[in-house]
Amino acid sequence: MEITILFVLVFGLLFLGVPVAVSLGLSSVLTIAFFSNDSMSSVALQLFTAAQNYTLLAIPFFVLASAFMSTGGVARRLIRFAIATVGHFRGGLAMASVLACMLFAALSGSSPATVVAIGTIAIAGMRQVGYSKEFAAGIIANAGTLGILIPPSIVMVVYSAATDVSVGRMFLAGVIPGLVAGLMLMIAIYITARVKNLPAEDWPGISEVLTAGKDAGWGLFLIIIILGGIYGGVFTPTEAASVAAVYSFFVALFVYRDMGPLKGIPWVEASEDRTARIGFHGIVYALSFFFVWMILSFFATDGVESEWASFSSRSLIGVVGGGLIAFAYIVWRSQGKGSAAIPRALRAALPVLGQNAWLIVRSLPAAFFNGETRKVTVDAAKTTVMLMFIIVNALLFAHVLTSERIPQVITGLMLDAGFNWFTFLIAVNVLLLIGGQFMEPSGLLLIVAPVVFPIAMELGVDPVHLGIIMVVNMEIGMITPPIGLNLFVTSGITGMSLVQVVKASLPFVAVLFLFLILVTYLPILSTWLPYQLMGPEIVTR
Repeated sequence: MEITILFVLVFGLLFLGVPVAVSLGLSSVLTIAFFSNDSMSSVALQLFTAAQNYTLLAIPFFVLASAFMSTGGVARRLIRFAIATVGHFRGGLAMASVLACMLFAALSGSSPATVVAIGTIAIAGMRQVGYSKEFAAGIIANAGTLGILIPPSIVMVVYSAATDVSVGRMFLAGVIPGLVAGLMLMIAIYITARVKNLPAEDWPGISEVLTAGKDAGWGLFLIIIILGGIYGGVFTPTEAASVAAVYSFFVALFVYRDMGPLKGIPWVEASEDRTARIGFHGIVYALSFFFVWMILSFFATDGVESEWASFSSRSLIGVVGGGLIAFAYIVWRSQGKGSAAIPRALRAALPVLGQNAWLIVRSLPAAFFNGETRKVTVDAAKTTVMLMFIIVNALLFAHVLTSERIPQVITGLMLDAGFNWFTFLIAVNVLLLIGGQFMEPSGLLLIVAPVVFPIAMELGVDPVHLGIIMVVNMEIGMITPPIGLNLFVTSGITGMSLVQVVKASLPFVAVLFLFLILVTYLPILSTWLPYQLMGPEIVTR
């Protein structure tokens, strides 16, 4: 009786156009008040408990990091690096767009943010070299879905909060499937490019690959900080999210200078002579090596009791290595002047270095109150409030399901009907594919996960594998009408109608359907990496 009433209330409110969060919360409260033996005080207790969930604290920080990375010009640099890497293949610009989406996904954790950041630049670039608008839009809409599969992923954090599965294992589980999905899309593009005779870019040479990689390096290093910090045992996923937010703020405002008080101010003025430029770049490379070495060596030696792993030993190696890199660069760029050019270049660079240091110190207070910083922060706060309101109400809904033993009832019915793990996963995929057409991923996942998770455990389905299956279904839901978020975002940045975007996306949606089948019935894709590095997930029934 209670089961029927609860689900009738939820779906009735949804079909009446009531927001997802309100539908979940109101139906839960009404069920507890009039049809359940549970106390109304449990509503307040559950809301308070949900708000105190430590895992969910990662969400606002990842959202903020994504906002700074989306605004700070990182996407443009990632696209340049991707084009330099794979642009020389047939259909290379489209393949580069997929690669750029994969790289940005590893920074943002959000599919719509990936579509906006990469699509705004990549679609225009593809149009200029002869790709149709429909082809370009279809690629970006589908590749953007990798934003919630490649770690860090906000949807994975939500799944972990709903099921108490390790966030670290979920992040690792998304690495191989994310790479496979991106590779499958690239193969589909290459085949299409061969059939349609799409253009290929000229091979720019290894120098352009290195230059583009260096330019994008500050953004790409965030991936190492997040994943290296988590799996090096340095900090938790929630702490990693906060570090990512601070790092993204610093890179966007003070390194790339694409926003904030230093926007448009170059590190080295055009009027500076060649010697000062060479010396400054040498010092920057040395400092970059030192800090990268210190961070990576800290991740690698955390917990190691050895003299060579001490701070002083690692610092000495960093200083020597950085100095050698600076000297080698100056000698190489000084056109045969040898080691005599080193002191002159370093002296000439000191005023430039001091000027930039003073600019950063002077503009630091203003950076926190700059109009662009305020806009990014407010936008991130709005997104966070929306997500957290949905999540808290969905966790209240999950509490009602648990208190009424609904998952156990459904488990009994499915076992009596002869379901095994194979047929159960078919049912889960069908349910999520249908639900994904009408609901936002986090809300749908929080409704479905508490119901299917106990059943999956009873049937022997791995909890991490189940999580990746659900995330991939959420991906496909984001590019299927009528509520697919990526479709609306792509429509907005291209000016195409929603129907045109849907038609453009369909060929590549078929690729993702094939990928879903692979992920569902090849669990090793999801479980091998996390279990090699962190061991199996232990679930207490």
